[in-house]
Amino acid sequence: MTTWISADQLEEKLDAPPFTVIDPRSRMRYLTGHLKGSVNLPFKFLYGPDGRLRSEKELAQVIGAAGLGDDEIPVIYDGQDGRNGAMLAWVLEYLGRSDVHFLDSRLEHWVVEGREIFYRPVQPIAREFTVNAMDDVRARLADVEHPGGIKLIDLRSRAEYDGEVDTPGRHGHIPGAVNLVWQDLVGEDGSFFCNRSKLHDLLARIGVDPQDQVVAYCHSGVRASLGYHALKELGYQVRLYDGSFQEWEQSGMPVET
Repeated sequence: MTTWISADQLEEKLDAPPFTVIDPRSRMRYLTGHLKGSVNLPFKFLYGPDGRLRSEKELAQVIGAAGLGDDEIPVIYDGQDGRNGAMLAWVLEYLGRSDVHFLDSRLEHWVVEGREIFYRPVQPIAREFTVNAMDDVRARLADVEHPGGIKLIDLRSRAEYDGEVDTPGRHGHIPGAVNLVWQDLVGEDGSFFCNRSKLHDLLARIGVDPQDQVVAYCHSGVRASLGYHALKELGYQVRLYDGSFQEWEQSGMPVET
């Protein structure tokens, strides 16, 4: 499970072994300002040319090349809506890391508070990253095809969920899924998520209870990773379907509108 830390706690870990601070934004955004000692691992590197999550072996190579090895503790921060970092944190959890740390506010808030920003890129030292896959955080097509008592949460926009979009392919949602728009999870005043009370209310409105087993999905899994972490923080049993609607639709599975 990911541990959420404050800006003060993160400052103590900057450029200090054994912590490896990771910026998951694009290279361009990283060069416009990043935290001291942070290495850049753009989240798009986690995906192959087919738009799907890379194999475990490939992920280990990408992450190790970015400077995170078995003896380093990952600390992630992100800007804007935070979904890049959320996806990276989930990938690290899936690969077996139980020591993931994540800044509980956004980079923009760090700047507003007058904290230090650096511009010179950090050259990572490649390390060995070992995979110990944790299947209890990942859902696959077969799990969603035969959900049993699982509650499916679609984190896309309402228009996508209802199939009211002008894009190629079939439109709608996975049968039986309920909709929780991912933007509703975003907090105010720089906070990563809205408060716990609002989160509970949002889930109650769509009929998701704390005892439910939940699978979160979106189009490609990235937005759904925000839902995964939000529910995990509340103590829900939740998995991420990283193949999401993209894999479901391309596999010819039925959809609802």
